[in-house]
Amino acid sequence: MILPPEDIKNILIKRGIIEEQTWQEIEKESKRLNLSPVDILLSRRIVDIDFFYNILAEEIKIPRAKIRGVDIPSNILVIIPEKIAFEKKLIPFSIEGNILKVAMANPQDIETISILEEISKMKIEPFLATPQEIQYALVNYQKLYREEYERLLQSDRDFIITKKYESESDIIKLFDNLLGYAIGTNASDIHIEALEEEVLIRFRIDGILREMMKFPKKILDPLIARIKVLSDLPLDEHFRPLDGRFKAKIGDFEFDIRVAVMPTVYGEKAVLRILSGAVQATSLEELGVNEDVEQKIESSIRRTFGMILVTGPTGSGKTTTLYTLINMLNNPGVNIVTIEDPVEYAILRVNQTQVNNKVGLNFASALRAFLRQDPNVIMVGEIRDQETAEVATQAALTGHLVLSTLHTNNAVTAISRLIDLGVPHYLVADSLVAVLGQRLVRKICLDCIISEDTTASQRKIIIEQLKSLNLPNEDLESYEARLPQNIYRGKGCLSCGYTGYRGRVGIFEIVVIEEELKELIASKDFSFEKINSVIRHHGYRSMFEDALDKISVGITTLEEALRVIRE
Repeated sequence: MILPPEDIKNILIKRGIIEEQTWQEIEKESKRLNLSPVDILLSRRIVDIDFFYNILAEEIKIPRAKIRGVDIPSNILVIIPEKIAFEKKLIPFSIEGNILKVAMANPQDIETISILEEISKMKIEPFLATPQEIQYALVNYQKLYREEYERLLQSDRDFIITKKYESESDIIKLFDNLLGYAIGTNASDIHIEALEEEVLIRFRIDGILREMMKFPKKILDPLIARIKVLSDLPLDEHFRPLDGRFKAKIGDFEFDIRVAVMPTVYGEKAVLRILSGAVQATSLEELGVNEDVEQKIESSIRRTFGMILVTGPTGSGKTTTLYTLINMLNNPGVNIVTIEDPVEYAILRVNQTQVNNKVGLNFASALRAFLRQDPNVIMVGEIRDQETAEVATQAALTGHLVLSTLHTNNAVTAISRLIDLGVPHYLVADSLVAVLGQRLVRKICLDCIISEDTTASQRKIIIEQLKSLNLPNEDLESYEARLPQNIYRGKGCLSCGYTGYRGRVGIFEIVVIEEELKELIASKDFSFEKINSVIRHHGYRSMFEDALDKISVGITTLEEALRVIRE
């Protein structure tokens, strides 16, 4: 935020918009949820976002940018590189003579303005815009190539339908256009699926698969062959799963593309995961971690040895969380080494290694080699087999802090998963420090958020979900007494593509391995009921309880939280 919370409070109280007591309640809630007071104000619609930013503009004497829904010409966009616009949360939108008008989330950032003047060779006139307005306007950069790729794809499709496939260059062009279109729509995955008579293309956008287009079946084999060539996979292998990767550059950004090819009844299916080096690790607060969980994480990573695990399904943000923890630990006095598959983001001073199965460099072999590199912190991309689990456990017991991920449904089941992988009970008890479980939920679009009275049906759904968690009676009664009176949702607007959602945030749970829990795990006489009883005693809260906090302040919806937790 441009101004400190105290200044914002004084402005709002001075103008008679809120009272001191209201601010104190918001401040208390913001500390509990680890959100800024302004986020609470806006998400609860105590203050309208446009009204608030108009007041802010008056106070700092910088005009508001009128960029909502504006189609910014490409000759203006190209003046400021896309990468800088995304990183600094700004966008150029108009030129008058030698003056470039730039909408900025923080128009008082003198250093960034100087950089823009040096790049553009023009005088910069800053304007204030909301982060949401900037985010939506940045789509103009993607439109530069998204619309072009969409047009080219349609042209390719028409050509393929009406003419016979004749040259390899046609398929190369088709695939390049498909990849560019996916990146332009901010997709995280491309699914190329073999149907009986067609090829279906689906993109995963904000965690949801969307059907994008269909092609004639004759295009499947050459398209899969092109992907295999780029990924250095065998062209003559059609009956077993294959994994590979390649790099692609679109606009100012380089992307790492992970490839998984799988035989199906109607032909080979390919799934491409798009990883952007432009997306950097952030703070725990920005990830959506509440104050209580943040304190437990910070306490855990201060340990000089032991193992910290992050759990959740594919695409739940585990790697971003690991990178955030690495950034928190990263300083000149700490030797950090990582083994990843692949290296997703480069971090200064961190020794990052990528899995290479062709030369026998896997998680386990790299871990053994790391132990001779005098590390303080070791990050392992994923524990997926017995050998890696055993070596990671030994490393955690011999003076190293080990960070890794596990594919489990929640934090508690990570304990039994390690035991299933062959790690003895007593070693799990001695080595494990904490387990963080997480999911990603879509956030309600602030441009079209509305509040409604909580219905009897919604109350019933919340209570049933809480009961399924086997909460102690006193906790359940406490929740029943303070269920949210209002539920928020997005109506759908141009900003969010009429989905009612824009962006995603994490919901979390953490299990800290306290002494009582250590003894229970080591005894072998444990069950989920016993573990649940112990961790509740030490302040454990489930992901749904964390989601309920975010539902109550209008960050996400009940339907979205249930969809993600139950899937």
